[in-house]
Amino acid sequence: MNLLRHLGAFAATFVALFPVVNPIGDAPIFLALTQAYPQSVRNILARKIAFYGFMLLAGSFLFGTPVLDFFGISLVVIRLAGGMVLASTGWSLLNKDDSSSVDAKPETLEYALDHAFYPLTLPITVGPGCISIAITLGARFKHEAGPIWERGLLSGLLGMFALCILVWICYSRADRLVRVLGKSGTTIITRLSAFILLAIGVQIIWDGLQAGIPQLLSGWR
Repeated sequence: MNLLRHLGAFAATFVALFPVVNPIGDAPIFLALTQAYPQSVRNILARKIAFYGFMLLAGSFLFGTPVLDFFGISLVVIRLAGGMVLASTGWSLLNKDDSSSVDAKPETLEYALDHAFYPLTLPITVGPGCISIAITLGARFKHEAGPIWERGLLSGLLGMFALCILVWICYSRADRLVRVLGKSGTTIITRLSAFILLAIGVQIIWDGLQAGIPQLLSGWR
């Protein structure tokens, strides 16, 4: 029974976060933002992003609710702020000049690592939607009955770890997408992914407004 419970927690965490993290769909965006770097640097960035992503998800999963309560920040505000950053990143990538990226000189490793957390990890890979889901899952598991080691917290962390391993694999092999699709195909996929990223950001803002405006209006009554 405990094994089934842990497997259920693992699957629930992985399935809930996978479509939002979307490592396969985000791989072209990662490639577009890092194509000035050699493959060795992109491999390092992929590992860093996977590590930072897991730390963000695990921290939100374990400590998200008390941290937000301590600073007096609601999930609505997290959605609005994160959605704005995500939409801005998608808009910038959507309007990026292809010729400038082709002729760009490779930056240093230090410069690349400075951008590993922001924006490559937050908000592109692990955005406000992921953080909200992780916080919700953590609160659910913590309130389940039984000892803490039987509530699915460890299994949930393992599900996040497996997802971040998938992020590492997809990002580190994103260059193969170029060889398969070619230059024009990669440009199409990148533009489409950027538009989807923009749409996700707008959707997160819209969800935040839908949840926040009733709260705001109720406070005026």
